[in-house]
Amino acid sequence: MDFSEILQSGIGFILTALCWGFTNPFIKRGSVGIERIKKGNWLMQTLAETWFLFTNWRYVVPLAINLSGSAVYYYTLSAADITVAVPITNSLALVFTILGGLLVGEP
Repeated sequence: MDFSEILQSGIGFILTALCWGFTNPFIKRGSVGIERIKKGNWLMQTLAETWFLFTNWRYVVPLAINLSGSAVYYYTLSAADITVAVPITNSLALVFTILGGLLVGEP
């Protein structure tokens, strides 16, 4: 593995962790209010909650960014060793989740 491949993998790990971790507090914040939805049966409840989430840009935008992190991750895995990729990416995602939580004022 030459330097450019290592650099590309490192950037992929960081970008993936940023997409996964930093968006978690915003997804949580975007779903506020879903607990107030009450329907008669599980099917109507599921449909109402799905409608609530996917018509709320505060939920959809962070979710789309989060999911794009998965695309970057799979692309990065094509050149990186999975035994290195998983712990680095997940550890960085935790750090970015904490930073994102602090940014939005979570305790």
